[in-house]
Amino acid sequence: MISYTAASPEETISFAEQVGRLLRGGDIIAYRGGLGAGKTTFTRGIALGMGLPDEVSSPTFALVNEYRGKGLTLYHFDMYRIMNAEALETTGFYDYISEDAVIACEWSENIADCLPGNVITITLDTVSEDVRKITVEGDERFDDAWN
Repeated sequence: MISYTAASPEETISFAEQVGRLLRGGDIIAYRGGLGAGKTTFTRGIALGMGLPDEVSSPTFALVNEYRGKGLTLYHFDMYRIMNAEALETTGFYDYISEDAVIACEWSENIADCLPGNVITITLDTVSEDVRKITVEGDERFDDAWN
């Protein structure tokens, strides 16, 4: 587990960019954090770290946004309205899991029982308007990256 305190959205993006560089195909990121905690901002940094050129936006109304690059694809899900396994199945979520892609799930709490056991959990806690405490856990490659 690694914890980091970001004093601005730019610092959140910078930290997330470092995380993005460490991601591999098949990784699933389960975000935890309330409304406005910075989940989409963090995903912007991950996309940059993965070398993706697209501008990341919230998938609230689309359910999933897709960002393709020369390497891995990033699928950015919003599970706010998904409350059970049956609803998750209708999204096609399981079809997106592949060795050629990384999945980032906002509101993963809603589908926690449906996620595989090897997810990377990223918790964003709001400390103040711009300050976020970020915790990354679930894979030792992130622990070692900052030692």
